[in-house]
Amino acid sequence: MATYFEDVSEGDEAPVLTHTLTRTDLVRYAGASGDYNPMHHDEILATKAGQPSVFGHGMFSMGLLGTAITDYVGIGTLTGYKVRFSRQTWPGEELRTKVVVKGKRQSDGKNLVELECSLENAEGEVKVVGEATAALPSKG
Repeated sequence: MATYFEDVSEGDEAPVLTHTLTRTDLVRYAGASGDYNPMHHDEILATKAGQPSVFGHGMFSMGLLGTAITDYVGIGTLTGYKVRFSRQTWPGEELRTKVVVKGKRQSDGKNLVELECSLENAEGEVKVVGEATAALPSKG
């Protein structure tokens, strides 16, 4: 089902997507992305490097947040998406997305929706913060 420009208003929030990060997620993402940095899968090396454990790939977190955005505005509508990684993610953490409509505008014949987004754990610690822009279809 498409999200239409007329159906969103400033302040609207997308449904929250939750995911508990597992070590299996880390291994699967490493295989899919080719990012085999041992900090993401080797407990011994991670702790020797001063980390409490292995930790999640930043791009996995960005992808999880991106999924929440495209679930809301639709696949193929994003015209921009950027994030800043603020904290590491750890196996066992429940991660939650937040996507809020910050504004709407029309530009060059496009119906643009500006989104503010973040990924945080169940305790409210922000892991990723970002913004996205989507070009939504019009009903009329």
